[in-house]
Amino acid sequence: MFIRTLVKQLKRQGLLLSVAAGSLAVGTTMAAPQEHPKITKEKATKIALTRVPDGTIKSAELETEHGKLIWSFDISRPKTANITEIQVDAKKGDIVSDQTETPGQQATESQEDKKQGG
Repeated sequence: MFIRTLVKQLKRQGLLLSVAAGSLAVGTTMAAPQEHPKITKEKATKIALTRVPDGTIKSAELETEHGKLIWSFDISRPKTANITEIQVDAKKGDIVSDQTETPGQQATESQEDKKQGG
């Protein structure tokens, strides 16, 4: 999920770069965050589900993006194959990103993850 988020952000900003195995650029890190979140996973889940109240959490991950510690959630919804990705600031509890991915985008990101070893 992390690589998908990174690639998506880089594409949007026109900054998609060649990523060598094991290295990343542009302010995001795959390394386990050294900081501890002030917002628990359970609290962040509740916050994310306020944006998608009929959703079901498919994955949850603690990441550092652009220097911020965040909880990232992939949320499915009934009657659609789209996935909503919600990112919650792990220090403040604010929603910092809300994006919808179509099945085509999900497939592309899955292939990119495999190429990146993710």
